[in-house]
Amino acid sequence: MKINMINKIIIACAVVFTISSCAKKLDLYPVNDLTPEKAYSTAAGYKGVLAKIYGTLSIGGNAGPAGSPIIGGNLDEGSQIAFIRMFFNCQELPTDEAVVAWNDQTIQDFHNMRWSSADPFLKGIYARPIYNVTLINEYIREATDAKLAERGITGADATDIKNSAAEARFLRAFNYWVMLDLFGKSTFITEADGVGTFLPGEKSKEDLYAYIVDELIAIDGLLAPAKTIEYGRVDQAAAWALLARIYLNAKTYTGVEKNAEALTYAKKVIDAGYTLHSNYRELFMADNEKRKDEFMFTITCDGLRTQGYGNTTFLVHAPSGDDHNDYGVGSGWYGYRATKGLADKFSDLSGFTDKRALFTTSNFGTSPSQIAITDLSNFGNGLHVNKFTNNRSDGGPISDVTRNFADVDFPVFRLSEMYLIYAEAQLRGGGGDANLALSYINKVRERAYGNTSGNINAGQLTLDFILDERARELYWEGHRRTDLIRYGLLTSGTYVWPWKGGVASGTAVDEKYNIFPIPAANRTSNPNLTQNAGY
Repeated sequence: MKINMINKIIIACAVVFTISSCAKKLDLYPVNDLTPEKAYSTAAGYKGVLAKIYGTLSIGGNAGPAGSPIIGGNLDEGSQIAFIRMFFNCQELPTDEAVVAWNDQTIQDFHNMRWSSADPFLKGIYARPIYNVTLINEYIREATDAKLAERGITGADATDIKNSAAEARFLRAFNYWVMLDLFGKSTFITEADGVGTFLPGEKSKEDLYAYIVDELIAIDGLLAPAKTIEYGRVDQAAAWALLARIYLNAKTYTGVEKNAEALTYAKKVIDAGYTLHSNYRELFMADNEKRKDEFMFTITCDGLRTQGYGNTTFLVHAPSGDDHNDYGVGSGWYGYRATKGLADKFSDLSGFTDKRALFTTSNFGTSPSQIAITDLSNFGNGLHVNKFTNNRSDGGPISDVTRNFADVDFPVFRLSEMYLIYAEAQLRGGGGDANLALSYINKVRERAYGNTSGNINAGQLTLDFILDERARELYWEGHRRTDLIRYGLLTSGTYVWPWKGGVASGTAVDEKYNIFPIPAANRTSNPNLTQNAGY
């Protein structure tokens, strides 16, 4: 499907959802036969479309787990267009943190780093953010003063809608950041482009970076103050967190360091009143919405209202196998594990010392022979990750009594990442306070160890330590590829891990694999798009 044509059908085809503020999360319910006039005729209609915008990050279709994909092009609804699953595949499979036993189409090319512009999974993850952006652009066009006045929406309702347009702009910036990080550039459209059959242009890496930063700064005063909006929606802290992450990687994106800026925005989040939850495991359980004091933004998932095979349902099922009861689901998928590269970051894999080591299961331990992967297709080989589980910390029932679909929300930004960004930016010359940076790292480690036994001293706080600490704290949350690129390690032979480059012992690969290729289908349909070097 031509990306630009989505503009024509986005509203006519969209299923709109309602939000209940008293519910656990953004409750999503389908309503049929909508037109733009109907969808935006009331304040409730606007909020419904806003929920749809948020929902694009957790669902792949309009009719439940399968059968009505949002994006066409002969792509699989569960595995090739669902945001969380595809983002995970791009960010984790090319690294030391994940391998896959399945051999569906080209999926093993991701951890072998042998993908091409014809890859159907890349076609899906390229289309996903652009689809999301087209929906967002339509919402922004419909949220102007003139449109609201035309529909008789005034007072507090009008104010709320105009404020929500800032949330939509944040989500557009977030989707464009995904494109920047994965592809280095993007098809580019905004609300000013309207609806039509034109072929959209392309923004370069430097220009896209500048646009995202400018947008996030522009909406700062329009978003709700930190920690004042209902759970599942974004506020100022989410924008600061994304700015901190983008600035930390500015040299990757533009060749220019922005460590002072990364440190500044990480500190703004830290000072906004967030706290580390005492129990690391509970951050990734079915009732993790209770941990909102550590989260700036999550993608909300619900076993009844956001059923799909590509959100956190995937993260729970894929590594479970015969141990599915440990993971809180009724069946296992026998898919994903981690390599010795991740295991080596922990001195003790049992979870008794560093409680972030969530690897042991009923059937699989952490012996060297177990961790060694001699056969990629053998799910029994490798380090089994038991991080995301569809169990509640309070022992209560989950939403889906069949235990097929997960309630676990996906953490996009959380406080510990901001501590880690501050420390790394300080070490990279961004200013700040070295003692404060050390205290932030030790806060993260005190939560992990349950006491001060894991604390480090100033001499131990190095960039290499930070990289390893990020692996220990953030594994399987979609950070590792970006981190390894920032350190110059993703493709080089300086650091190898099992099955890097498709070799059992690991090997260097062509540096072109630091970035993904623009899908061939998109370049065929739009000659304004250019290919990345080497592809």
